[in-house]
Amino acid sequence: MDIDAHAEELASALGEDTEEVKRDLENLLEYSVPIDEAKQSVRRKYGGGGGGDATPSSVDIAEITPDSGNVTVTARVLTVGRRSIRYQGDDTVIREGELADGTGTISYTAWQDFGFEAGDTVTVGNASVREWEGAPELNLGESSSVAMESETLEVPYEIGGERDLVDLAAGDRGRTVEAKVLELEQRTIDGRDGETTIHSGVIGDETARLPFTDWQAREAVVEGAELRIEDVYVREFRGVPSVNLTEFTEVSPASVEVSDEAPRVSVGEAVTSGGMYDVEVLGNVLEVRDGSGLIERCPECGRLVQNGQCRSHGQVDPEDDLRVKAILDDGTATVTAILDRELTEEIYGGTLQDALEAARDAMSREVVADDIAETLVGREYRVRGHLSVDEYGANLDATEFEPSEDDPAARAADLLAEVDA
Repeated sequence: MDIDAHAEELASALGEDTEEVKRDLENLLEYSVPIDEAKQSVRRKYGGGGGGDATPSSVDIAEITPDSGNVTVTARVLTVGRRSIRYQGDDTVIREGELADGTGTISYTAWQDFGFEAGDTVTVGNASVREWEGAPELNLGESSSVAMESETLEVPYEIGGERDLVDLAAGDRGRTVEAKVLELEQRTIDGRDGETTIHSGVIGDETARLPFTDWQAREAVVEGAELRIEDVYVREFRGVPSVNLTEFTEVSPASVEVSDEAPRVSVGEAVTSGGMYDVEVLGNVLEVRDGSGLIERCPECGRLVQNGQCRSHGQVDPEDDLRVKAILDDGTATVTAILDRELTEEIYGGTLQDALEAARDAMSREVVADDIAETLVGREYRVRGHLSVDEYGANLDATEFEPSEDDPAARAADLLAEVDA
């Protein structure tokens, strides 16, 4: 985004100093105000009215990039959600969701109610484009126009927000799910208007389990409740999709079946997903990484301590713990499975106290990690847990870690049958 060009254009049109206009724009952009909305705000400040730029020519959605500036598109409305945000000190209700044409889909945020619903075909004029979650997003503001089209645009995408949990991804807005509340915790947090009571926990259906937050702490959202939950948005929380219920979310009773099994996918599929809350993979342990076996943690924050030093709390009196960081490979990719003390004790065949005694006898803490590696390396395991992916790689926080019971010969026969088919 060329802020200098925008500032120079505005200053010329308004007859104001370019540097002052630029500072005003930069102040608004720091609060993630879309450039089109920021320009309109500056126009109003200097008495320039709400007139916008000339309506740009129409483009296909697939052609839109974060650098497209302002665009006009004809598209089908796939989803419509509502959410309240704090904008320039005021509570503002935005509409958000997804649009599509024959070339692709794009998310949008509408800063006022243009009156369209899911399934409508619309021509959106003079919408600004910004980057959001690494992809372009349309912003519909005061200078945008929305015209209803009488002819329906056929698109190869599902109309409406109903999804299974396994199909949700961070950035989804206006979704509807049917799920059972499996875990629930009530907490008090410091919200934007002071102390706020919220519900958080885990919901599940036949396809997956995901964390959720109900920012209204509804009475209907209790552990064991089977619910239809309309108009939620999904954001990333600790590397996995998290379902968020807002003041506009509608909750009603439903009948929901929940699977006790986690979806099993290849390691490659899990890693490319970007994060999965509850997933199962099968693979061989290639290596037990450094930082396994006996470790020391900060008593304040639980972080790993080296030489008695915590990155956050400095010199501390550390607490002993056990863990395993095992590299798992199934031929499609690798992931680091992280096992807590309980799972590590099962593999080690002894308690934390047993491990400390073994280390004292050997005069080396490394003996514990060596024993664990001898047990694990080269063997196949079934691992279930929560997967997160970041710039450092893929980590699977294990909730289950067991030797594989699959028959390698039977699996090879199945693979050969697929190849021959």
